[in-house]
Amino acid sequence: MNVKDATVVVTGGSDGYGFGIAKVLKKAGANVLITGRNESKLKTAAEQLKVRFLRADIASPADWDRVFEAAGAVDVLINNAGFGGRIAPVAEQTDEEILSTIQGNLAGTILGCRRAAKLMSERKRGTIINISSVCALYAWPGWSVYTAAKAGLAKFSHGLYTELRPFGVRVTCLTPSWGQTGFNAAAHIQGASEDPLLREKCTAPEELGQLVLEILETPDHLAIPDLTLQPMIQDISPM
Repeated sequence: MNVKDATVVVTGGSDGYGFGIAKVLKKAGANVLITGRNESKLKTAAEQLKVRFLRADIASPADWDRVFEAAGAVDVLINNAGFGGRIAPVAEQTDEEILSTIQGNLAGTILGCRRAAKLMSERKRGTIINISSVCALYAWPGWSVYTAAKAGLAKFSHGLYTELRPFGVRVTCLTPSWGQTGFNAAAHIQGASEDPLLREKCTAPEELGQLVLEILETPDHLAIPDLTLQPMIQDISPM
């Protein structure tokens, strides 16, 4: 894909990985639209990036309709929006917290993919990149609900790939681990990745953005269904 002049939607684009992805793709010449739930943050980010923005919640079907109406003929959908929810043992969570985590990390992304899949299959081109998490691959106490959502996103992405491949549409599940983002603060948790010295060695938002660009620029007859990115500083043992 030639990213120049391509229409790209990046969800959760006001900060973190989404901001870095939008920045790299804008620099490459893409027509970028970022979305998120906080309009003030979105407006500030859009001004910095010189991209379009639209306040939208991925959990809302009506908001997804507005996104695709505003964006037009979408060439690339980057499903980056998500949140940790409440990181705690499942027995300590409420039903509402569990459903919110699943909706915000899995069901909401599927809603966007449904709309992109219809549009892209009709045009016989396009790329969908779903941002998962290393939590989908391993298990840690307190992360079970978030892990279930992200693991579900990975398997959904595989299924979507098989459905869209005959139409020339590519689907990638991109799985990053520790990053220089505000994830831990938003989830109200402390982690080793918050150490300033370690944080410098975690994945920077623009580094993930560069990887997204490389995925998009892979020759059209090739696909990358899965890609995991992990900083060398992070020890996951056993793998």
